[in-house]
Amino acid sequence: MKLVFAGTPDVAVPTLRELIDSPDHTVVGVITRPDTTAGRGRRTVRSAVGTIADEHGIEVITPGRMSEPVVAETLARWEPDLGVVVAYGGLIPQAILDQLPHGWINLHFSILPAWRGAAPVQAAIAAGDEITGASVFELEAGLDTGPVYGTLTASIRDTDTAGDLLERLAAGGSGLTKAVVDGIAEGELSPAPQDPDGVSHAAKITVDDARVRWDLPSHLVDRAIRAHTPSPGAWTELGDARIKLGPVTLADDDPAVPGQLSAGQIGVTKKAVFIGTASGAVKLGSVQAPGKKVMHAADWARGTRFDETGHFA
Repeated sequence: MKLVFAGTPDVAVPTLRELIDSPDHTVVGVITRPDTTAGRGRRTVRSAVGTIADEHGIEVITPGRMSEPVVAETLARWEPDLGVVVAYGGLIPQAILDQLPHGWINLHFSILPAWRGAAPVQAAIAAGDEITGASVFELEAGLDTGPVYGTLTASIRDTDTAGDLLERLAAGGSGLTKAVVDGIAEGELSPAPQDPDGVSHAAKITVDDARVRWDLPSHLVDRAIRAHTPSPGAWTELGDARIKLGPVTLADDDPAVPGQLSAGQIGVTKKAVFIGTASGAVKLGSVQAPGKKVMHAADWARGTRFDETGHFA
């Protein structure tokens, strides 16, 4: 089967590699987001998916939007049978969905209909879900509403960050997507409509969403920080400085906590830094001050001026 692949970040790479390596299918083209610029030299940076396609000599287009004429024109030239989407980062218009004989399928990192939307893994961690997974479904006009071809499940570990969980789901999802493509090619697989019950939504995360709320209980603070790691990164403020935080450890019953800490209050010992929440405390892991490298919280505290009543805001 001739395939076109649409994707952009690292989490899409395992599936692209799986399809490129398949002897039964051919990736005839790749659609990815436009190149960006980064660094002091403002160098051009190719997306992770675009880089892999370049390495394998696969033609790549980088439209600003899927509605641009170049997309339909290029698809007509490539003549793919099926489109595969993983974390592309843009909407696909109905005319493009209808252009391919077998339509388009999408690998989504939740067990649909749970956590439809842009940030399903982050939402699952923040909500305290114990189980999540991935779904391959048929794209249609609605947001992640199409019928599902197949799913896999995965446990959410107590220490999982969004990055950890996405990495595991991306690896497992690549095999699931390949199996679905095989089934479609063989004419042996049909999608099943999503259950109308159990629908939940995971909106796109902003930097403001990643600000830590110390007025929440410690277990919710822990979840929120892990959900926003590594991107966009959990943060708080000390005075006028924005401090980035890595995952924390629950310390509600830790005898090393220096007294009863109020929400946001900083408690420093020789080996650790504790922060009060609405219930108990958490122990900081890594900290990054403005313009500084990431460091262990205790090392950061030794080089930071604040009194015993210092608070994060």
